[in-house]
Amino acid sequence: MVMFNFAYLDPATATVLFSSIAGVAVTIGAAVAVYYHNIKKKVNDKLGIDENAKKEVEEDVTGNFED
Repeated sequence: MVMFNFAYLDPATATVLFSSIAGVAVTIGAAVAVYYHNIKKKVNDKLGIDENAKKEVEEDVTGNFED
């Protein structure tokens, strides 16, 4: 015997479900990015690689800007 169960889902339920899934995905992505950068920094420190070696640095702007 086959019984069908028709349940009503309020539209707000779908919104909350979608929001929670999106929130979990963003949280996992942020955690992965933080751990990736930490691991990359530690590896670069162990290998003696300087990420800023080839970057150009502009001088600080100082002085009097009054006319």
